[in-house]
Amino acid sequence: MTNQLTGVANFIFELAQLREKPRSGWELLKIPEKERVAPHVLRMTQLAYLLAIMEGHPDPNYVTMCALFHENDETRLPDLNKVAARYVQQVDKAGVVRDQTAALGVAGEHIFAFWKETEERRTDAGVIAKDADYLECAFTAKEYAEQGHDLASDWTKNVHAALKTNSARALFDRMIIMDSNDWWQGLKKLS
Repeated sequence: MTNQLTGVANFIFELAQLREKPRSGWELLKIPEKERVAPHVLRMTQLAYLLAIMEGHPDPNYVTMCALFHENDETRLPDLNKVAARYVQQVDKAGVVRDQTAALGVAGEHIFAFWKETEERRTDAGVIAKDADYLECAFTAKEYAEQGHDLASDWTKNVHAALKTNSARALFDRMIIMDSNDWWQGLKKLS
């Protein structure tokens, strides 16, 4: 039990890397305060839950777990943007997640399965979780474009083509015609 507790503690410490790692695609746009992987995972996971319900998935919590662990390989690997990825022949993401979860026992087996399901997109849960990943990127790109980073709009366009679920496409279509500040309009009270 002591070894498994050590493994769990090490895993938790390793996850802190996601707080520090910037999302590399935004480097191409020279965005000074780039989104980190951890905030991306948070909103992606919340989005996965919402998409799962919108899609009528029988277990939205399962889809959420798939999304939650999807970026775990990035604790040990760089977040490769699409430009960099075209020059990298082989990256063993599965090896990273397998190694990092090996000391976690049954929990590690579950985490690896969640990660793999999203990575492979062979099930409804994996497709929905990956759509959440892409859609979160589109929301972030829209926010950056509204802040004056016009080239971020390219990310938004690319995401639309990758979305598989009707709910993700519909949400994308709604998001694209909105302003990211719409949510708080009318909430301010002057006393």
